[in-house]
Amino acid sequence: MLDTPSPSVPALSLADEARDPDAFARDFGASFERYGFAVIADHGIDQGLIDHAWALTKAFFEEPTDYKMQYHLAGKAGARGYTAFGTEIAKDASEHDLKEFWHVGRDLPAGHPYRATMPDNLWPDRPEGFHETFSALYAEFDRVGARLLSAIARHLGLAPDWFVDPVHNGNSVLRLLHYPPVSPEAPGVRAGAHEDINLITLLLGAEESGLQLLDRDGHWLPIKPPEGALVVNVGDMLQRLTNHVLPSTTHRVVNPPPERRGVARYSMPFFLHLRSDFEIRTLPGCVSAENPDRYPDPITADEYLFQRLREIGLLK
Repeated sequence: MLDTPSPSVPALSLADEARDPDAFARDFGASFERYGFAVIADHGIDQGLIDHAWALTKAFFEEPTDYKMQYHLAGKAGARGYTAFGTEIAKDASEHDLKEFWHVGRDLPAGHPYRATMPDNLWPDRPEGFHETFSALYAEFDRVGARLLSAIARHLGLAPDWFVDPVHNGNSVLRLLHYPPVSPEAPGVRAGAHEDINLITLLLGAEESGLQLLDRDGHWLPIKPPEGALVVNVGDMLQRLTNHVLPSTTHRVVNPPPERRGVARYSMPFFLHLRSDFEIRTLPGCVSAENPDRYPDPITADEYLFQRLREIGLLK
């Protein structure tokens, strides 16, 4: 594939959604249709909370491997707790990704039926405040994600609250990602070319260079958000639901130039998921003579998730 510095994904302001929901939905939906990605500034997540979350993320990943491995849940596909460096591999890739990560999921009450496939969270003993900080950040991602889903619904001609029930108690996951420094001879990607499984992804930390999307013309397009902005992308579940009207775009994280490979990279994606038993069935408004239904057979969110986790090596 080729590399090119232009065009670029335009930045939108979530503050505009409050002033003119229809105009924001139009622009947000247009960015998704064109790129499968959008850049969202003025998202409203408290910067003090974000800064504290970055500090705790770095402190945790600086802990010895033996300490971090105490929080690895074998056989749970990395759904909660710690996943070691070099475990995950992109679908059809030959090299494992150069990263380690921690997952925070949704807390469910005792006896809730979704607990059968949504494990309880693990919380490390240190650094102090980890539990409280990331519980608060998870709730903020949930809140902002709901506003963005409302805009997507408007863009698709649905009721603004259409997604409220499908994502209620959804299997959303906050991932704390650490790409350690690598040698100058390391493979060329920190995360191989892939598409996300979930509904939409909200990402903090893309200011550090490396994130690229595969544009329609076969060029790799760098994502360069303003400081503190969210990068939001379509996941495969939304692509399937919309019959590819909203495309789930291939993306990757490449290594920096050799002189920068001694610098670690951190990011925080929030994978916003449907509820476990939601049936993914093509939206009628996304089917036409020019765009016939690619998915006549529905599938539940859990069935689809587990199918994909096997493909990327997290579930055996």
